[in-house]
Amino acid sequence: MRAALLSPLAPAAEAPSGALPPGMHVLERGWLSSNSVLFEEGDRLTVVDTGYVLHARQTAALIDRVGRGRPLARIINTHLHSDHVGGNARLARSGAVSIQIPAGGADAVRRWDVERLGYRATAQRCPRFGFDRLLRAGDMLRLGAGCWQVLAAAGHDPDMLMLYEADRRILISADALWEHGFGAIFPEIEGEPGFVEQRRSLDLIARLGPSLVIPGHGPPFRDAGAAVRRAYQRLDALQSSPERNARHVLKVLVKFWLLQVGQATVARLIEHFRQARYAHSVHQRYFANLTFGQMLEQTVEQLCAAGAAVMEGPKVRSVDGAGTD
Repeated sequence: MRAALLSPLAPAAEAPSGALPPGMHVLERGWLSSNSVLFEEGDRLTVVDTGYVLHARQTAALIDRVGRGRPLARIINTHLHSDHVGGNARLARSGAVSIQIPAGGADAVRRWDVERLGYRATAQRCPRFGFDRLLRAGDMLRLGAGCWQVLAAAGHDPDMLMLYEADRRILISADALWEHGFGAIFPEIEGEPGFVEQRRSLDLIARLGPSLVIPGHGPPFRDAGAAVRRAYQRLDALQSSPERNARHVLKVLVKFWLLQVGQATVARLIEHFRQARYAHSVHQRYFANLTFGQMLEQTVEQLCAAGAAVMEGPKVRSVDGAGTD
């Protein structure tokens, strides 16, 4: 029943007292990697989401420690963003691990189409992995001692899924709901629907009324109603101004990269994001009055103003623990 922090500087943090069933653990690692949810299942383990590739070795070590050396049998992915699947390849090296992914991503994973998977669009890394089962809304999964329903949760990602255990009213919400927000609405920056889908996901969570939410990032929390109300307000603000959503996406991408590299010159940052299709889409659709470099310079300035980064001479440095707004 432990929410373990992967950072070597942070002590392990407990999930809400008595909230998790025996043999269920939340592994929290800050914002570069998603949370992982580990289930003990007799002499084997199942993990939901595996974090970013830079943490893959740590993720494997933490699973081994918390699972007391038992073998990993299953990986379940809520969606295929790099910060949720980056440990898949390493964890599946034994060849005896079943990888189960949302059905909507099957063809892209099978062909390893990094464009469709979003890894080229975000200029993020992800080692290739396969799968042997597809998950769809309405499926039921036995995880640990509980039976979990698979739920659709589009918005942040069109194919994203959540998992819900009705007896204890525990929701693994992925990036559809955090305690203070939700994942960036990427589809909208390229003219695809996302706001309406995100609202439907929030409506579903509100109807479920979970007693405990395990988000894709951040600690587990109990007051789902308050979190949903905050999320609706956030969504209203983004939907009323697509430019604001586009700017938010840029800040998320830049912050994510800074979390990886620690610090970099602004020139290096601009050069890195020339590889990212999403950055070019935002520039062309929303900020064509600026040069590409000016747009990213403004993004850095906004991150610094929010306390998420700081300039140190010619370099910008990520500030630990700070968000983008």
